[in-house]
Amino acid sequence: MKAGNHTSESSDDGSWNGKSKDVRFAQVPETPLSVRSLLSCTGNSETGSLTYGSQHQLPRLPIPSLSETLHKLQNVVLKALLTEEEMQQVEQDIHDFQSGLGAALQEALINYDEESASSGEIGSYVEEFWNESYLAYDASVVLNLNPYFVLEDGPDPKVAHDQLKRAASLCFAASKVASALRNETLEPDTIKGKPLCMDQFKVLFGASRQPSSHQNDDVHVYSDSCHVAVLCNNQFYYFPVLWPMSGNVAVDEGDILEILRAIERHAMETSPEEASKEALGVFTSLPRAQWAAARQDLIETSEANENALTLIDSALFVLVLDSYAPQTIHEAAANMLHGTNQLAAGETAQIGTCLNRWYDKLQIIVLADGTSGINFEHSSIDGHTALRFVSDVFAETVISFAESIVDVIHGRGRIQHVVDAIVDRAAVYADETDRPVLGVAPKKIIFQMTDQLRKRIYFAETALCDELSASDTYVLEFKDYGKSLIVGNKMSPDSFVQMSILLAYYKLYGKVVCMYEPVLTKAFYHGRTEAMRSATPLAKVFCEVWCDPESTRDQKLSALRAAVTEHSNLVKESAAGKGVDRHLYSLKCIAKRSGLAIPAFFDSIGWKTLNHTVLSTSNCGNPSLRLFGFGPVVSDGFGVGYIIKDQGLTYSVSSKHRQTQRYVRSLATTLKEIQTLLRPLSNIQVHKKRTNLADIKDSFRDGTRTLARQESSAISEYPDIWGERSAPSTDQKVDDPPFAVPTKSKPFFSVVSRQHSFDLLSKIDRHNSLVDL
Repeated sequence: MKAGNHTSESSDDGSWNGKSKDVRFAQVPETPLSVRSLLSCTGNSETGSLTYGSQHQLPRLPIPSLSETLHKLQNVVLKALLTEEEMQQVEQDIHDFQSGLGAALQEALINYDEESASSGEIGSYVEEFWNESYLAYDASVVLNLNPYFVLEDGPDPKVAHDQLKRAASLCFAASKVASALRNETLEPDTIKGKPLCMDQFKVLFGASRQPSSHQNDDVHVYSDSCHVAVLCNNQFYYFPVLWPMSGNVAVDEGDILEILRAIERHAMETSPEEASKEALGVFTSLPRAQWAAARQDLIETSEANENALTLIDSALFVLVLDSYAPQTIHEAAANMLHGTNQLAAGETAQIGTCLNRWYDKLQIIVLADGTSGINFEHSSIDGHTALRFVSDVFAETVISFAESIVDVIHGRGRIQHVVDAIVDRAAVYADETDRPVLGVAPKKIIFQMTDQLRKRIYFAETALCDELSASDTYVLEFKDYGKSLIVGNKMSPDSFVQMSILLAYYKLYGKVVCMYEPVLTKAFYHGRTEAMRSATPLAKVFCEVWCDPESTRDQKLSALRAAVTEHSNLVKESAAGKGVDRHLYSLKCIAKRSGLAIPAFFDSIGWKTLNHTVLSTSNCGNPSLRLFGFGPVVSDGFGVGYIIKDQGLTYSVSSKHRQTQRYVRSLATTLKEIQTLLRPLSNIQVHKKRTNLADIKDSFRDGTRTLARQESSAISEYPDIWGERSAPSTDQKVDDPPFAVPTKSKPFFSVVSRQHSFDLLSKIDRHNSLVDL
């Protein structure tokens, strides 16, 4: 394929000299890279590694006792969901299981875990089974498995809304993270000084889920990957960002910007209608067996296609450039989750961004207006790992912007970066013949197409768009209050939000349903998550009391506190490995592995209820994120991702044509009702370690600022192992600070003690408390 005028200033081998904005595109497959399966890359690294040096200190995930798990299943998880008659059957099923095959399966699981620990091949009793549960999934990963993040706008106004500049900034920062991981200089995750498992970072970059027609999918990890794949107008390109031997970064932000400009110019020479006919990325949205068949068809068509697939599979990540600008926050969320469904004017050709994806890998997606986020393949990594990645990437963009200001005033080197990576630009190196030592010119990945493949693409697209047409995504950005007020009222913010999600559903449908929240277990070796089931008996009582018109304010408040406390305690138990789901699922898998008959317990009403999650929820966020979400896990369910901020709560909700918009509105009214319930407790002094711009604005609004009494005790917040903050102890002193008129206005201050007055808040930004639905 020729590239028009884009070859005039390129070198003979297609390399880019670091100055020219033009580029030569050629079909140049890389040498096949090493491949490792997911489980084969889970061993300990040397203790000298900064990133993985603490792995050997981590304990193994404990196996709960069978009686403890079954007791919790009966009395905590299922009791609020089933009738008395159904619970009698559950009690009988549990008794039969515990006195029958249950004990033998428990012993077999313990033996399996001990053998795995001795061999060092498998990190926990549930690891192999949990990986298989993801990789055995045969339906489409779109809407069903892959989550998404939407980042906050970039700090630099010249970059934030310029697509290619934002893409270059994020790509450069991501390359630095990849380099730090390659050289094992990335700081490890810790909680209260204790290390967390870093194993998932081994499969963050250069990893690809690959389908199989006869067995489970596999995750291949290309450990020596050095390039990035780019998707623009449904066409694939790639260029190197790391040095092959050292792993140092080979391009800077300016280099990447010029590369992306060249790619965009080239890609846009093809009309969207024509490009959609060969949009191979849509294959990754198919059910896995169908994708396996299409992949095999591609490979059998030509060896070049197999090489082209390897170039995509082995990329560090896929950088996606969408020619689409969302008009609402709901559209931005939906685009990150699954892309847009848009037909060409007067035609049936699909030109939406749903085609411009590769769902088997980590994707950094940048829209036409600079809106950015990620969509990630979930079988290998969980939200906590993805959050650490995007947090470091976003922080690097903030530091780079700050550096551009400070360097002018104070000179270079005054600001320390978050990511320890060496940038060694390839453009400045040449050999004795003046040829680049490492060519960083982008190249197009060319596939040889047939009519049969084009037909497959068309039908894959129509099947995907049927799914998209049945999907709703809505966002609530609630700004009336957030973590500060909740903690001030001595409640766990995460537990509080969980109760709001359940109550909003109860108010619409008059019942509580099975509800899921993943709890981090990374304090253990190869730990991932445990399931927390939030629809507990006290949670049900809370919903009933709240919706009873005869209930008093004190009764409602007491029921809320009891439900929140119960949830918080259960979360701590889950984080300690004392959950229900992973243990019981492992027992079922042990029965299959041993060739035993599956006990009737795993076909009981209790087991079926446990595994029909109507409210699938997750808490994941920090100041780098604006949105986080995912699709529902059952056809009649909701997927609810939420972010808890100091002064706000953000919910992203998706369903398959249930009343998503109405449910989001129910959430908003629920939060406002709880706000009035807490009004007598609203005068709270909160000690804050850092102040954001919203705090500063609020503190100086109306020419007033609050000052704290010296004798007042501040409310401290400590991170718990599952990533939230601890509420203060009940005996902690909380005083109401007085209002005072400042004698001198100061633009910034490090510690703020504010009076959270609902009377005042009711007059401030009320029209901004809920997005227009």
